[in-house]
Amino acid sequence: MRVLSLCDRTGVMVQPWLDAGHECWIVDIQHDGDTRENGLRKIGADLRSWLPPLTEYGIVFAFPPCTNLAVSGARWFRGKGLRGLIDGLEIVERCREICEWSGAPWMIENPIGTLSTYWREPDYKFDPCDYGGYCDPPVDTYTKRTCLWIGNGFKIPTPKRVHPTEGSRFHLTSPGPDRGDIRSVTPEGFAVAVYKANRAEDQ
Repeated sequence: MRVLSLCDRTGVMVQPWLDAGHECWIVDIQHDGDTRENGLRKIGADLRSWLPPLTEYGIVFAFPPCTNLAVSGARWFRGKGLRGLIDGLEIVERCREICEWSGAPWMIENPIGTLSTYWREPDYKFDPCDYGGYCDPPVDTYTKRTCLWIGNGFKIPTPKRVHPTEGSRFHLTSPGPDRGDIRSVTPEGFAVAVYKANRAEDQ
């Protein structure tokens, strides 16, 4: 199948699908141009002006930036003004449009934030440690409350929890230009769990 992942810089979410031989496209404004290697296509684009190719997708993921939406950054909302909020919501809405247009099972991920106010309550919440047991050795021994909005038959995986020995890891991340990217990396265990719950053999 063809897997589409929006606002995806790292490709962690699609790696299990790549390993299984599926074609994967990851779209993010930080990618350079349009490149292909070993089944992975990286598309550098702003989703607000990008039109997805008219083709069949097996599953769609979206990770819209949380900078202007997460409650962890609420202290800076006023300084960013309405433009910050508008930019954040525009990207979320574009992700939602593409997800629903695709006709495939889909999920949109964001941390605890204002989407519950401006859109709707999430369908599911989890911490990375809830799925760390899907890898051997176990991974993601930390907490970071994360919300999912899902549709069109997307299956929530069964947790395999590990003890969060690291606690809330990202509260200790030093300020810097890469802090947002570091905080937004998809937990490896969750990516594997989603693949196992939604792979083609189960559909």
